Amino acid sequence: MARFSREELTEAFATFEQTVADAARSHDWDAWVSHYTPDVDYIEHAMGTMKGRDEVRAWITKTMGSFPGGYMTEFPSLWAVFDEETGRVICELDNPMRDPGDGTIISATNISIVTYAGDGLWSRQEDIYNPLKFLQASMRWCQKAEKLGTLDEEAAAWMRANGGFK
Repeated sequence: MARFSREELTEAFATFEQTVADAARSHDWDAWVSHYTPDVDYIEHAMGTMKGRDEVRAWITKTMGSFPGGYMTEFPSLWAVFDEETGRVICELDNPMRDPGDGTIISATNISIVTYAGDGLWSRQEDIYNPLKFLQASMRWCQKAEKLGTLDEEAAAWMRANGGFK
């Protein structure tokens, strides 16, 4: 017997995605964090494992408050698989960066596995991706912005720290 109905799982995920979209626009990550259980396990392969909302909030606020995370404009799922038996949603998320000035879209994707706990809350999330792909996308964005004259100091500092200037 399924742990959650497909309807409940898809509705909860749609609400979760809308909350992420709202947070990406407002840069207020509290509502997003509130969709996790208080004892959530958040596994982020490059940054480690966070336990509980407070650790997730501190991480996401820092990550999305600086380059390159803060330059990502949305996080839409490109596809999703719903597993009612385990209460999991497996999806591929796009991470497009803001327009560097000429309409170019530069992004990288990740796979996320989120585990539903019921009542609109998620108890676990694991983000799986190749950090090199995100580094390359961020560098391409910096190089494009530099060429267009739109590279700000924060992104330029990141570019210098990551070997982008010769």
